[in-house]
Amino acid sequence: MAYKVQKTIQEINDKIKNGKVVVVNAEEMIAIVAKDGAEAAARQVDVVTTGTFAPMCSSGAFLNVGHTAPKIRASRASFNQVPAYGGIAAVDFYIGATEPDANDPLNKIHPGRFLYGGGHVIQDLVAGKKVKLHMEGYGTDCYPEKEVDKEIDLDSMPSAILCNPRNAYQNYNCAVNLTAKTIYTYMGVLRPKAGNATYCSAGQLSPLLNDPYYLTTGLGTKIFLGGGTGFVTWSGTQHNPDEPRGANGVVKGGAGTLMLTGDLKQMSPKWVVGVSMLGYGCSLALGVGVPIPIINERMAEFTAVRDEDIYTQIIDYGYDYPLAVSRSYGEVSYAELKSGTIEVNGKPTPATPLSSYSRALEIAEILKEWIVSGRFTLGEAQMLFPGHELVSDKQQLHVKI
Repeated sequence: MAYKVQKTIQEINDKIKNGKVVVVNAEEMIAIVAKDGAEAAARQVDVVTTGTFAPMCSSGAFLNVGHTAPKIRASRASFNQVPAYGGIAAVDFYIGATEPDANDPLNKIHPGRFLYGGGHVIQDLVAGKKVKLHMEGYGTDCYPEKEVDKEIDLDSMPSAILCNPRNAYQNYNCAVNLTAKTIYTYMGVLRPKAGNATYCSAGQLSPLLNDPYYLTTGLGTKIFLGGGTGFVTWSGTQHNPDEPRGANGVVKGGAGTLMLTGDLKQMSPKWVVGVSMLGYGCSLALGVGVPIPIINERMAEFTAVRDEDIYTQIIDYGYDYPLAVSRSYGEVSYAELKSGTIEVNGKPTPATPLSSYSRALEIAEILKEWIVSGRFTLGEAQMLFPGHELVSDKQQLHVKI
């Protein structure tokens, strides 16, 4: 397919540097394509900004705490009593967002409250708070110290890197509970007999729903991450582009994920938030925004996707999900989900989000301002992820507006 509009990332970056770039958020792009069509929109708009803010469990941070005197090769460590992995090097650790306080009773008292964990440690560090560091080592000739206790904060660390193996799921399940008892899940508290439904996506603002085949999002893409600048550093774990898709190319299940990395010292506690999920565990709510370069009219079509054109599956978390039974109880659009009521097995069911649309929109607006002001240029993907090959130049996809 020969595109009538063709732009390069370099050309768009030149516009950013010259103050001539045109940037809109994904919500605004819907109206532009509806009014003017994809080709005209592609000529007019250079970048579409997206955003999402939601719990993202597969998150964590590499923390280098600096050497002590005498030095220690710490094989075990904890921050505010939350264990961190020490099998890296002398004073390098990885703390996972879902790791609970070592003294947490967990679900021994059911449902557990999980008041503090790795995500909370990360938020406290980003907020400038001091945390209690405990380190233990077995002692060597070059690292003779065996135990250290000290207070530490982010400024005193030589480096602190947010490194998240799986963030920004392209799409996600709508969760219900079809059993006769209340259950406690990472999708929230689910009441019996489909008493409520939960979902976790910004829908039409969500990054990978605006780039369904990962044609511009790949290794090296520069993003908004936790209030600072970050990068896509690989496809995320469990990345699966082979989920069923609609005629508009949008996946109807989880599909794509991103591995994200950024300097924790640049971030804000507004966008990096420790989360306690009743009866389930700890997590980290994270703000992510991805700029989508409008390199041709196809990308204009993709970024005009609407909530009513995005579908997900209704999944039973009471029986099917824990027992790995692959079964859907129907498809539901994000327009229906955001209306607050969906139908499950012929019954009206209230639906609530775990993600925040208003915060996702705020992220898209912040990223737009960064680009328009020249503070943020686009990073060109050095490698595309599995899934981009699913769409060929012979295919023409048309989003219905």
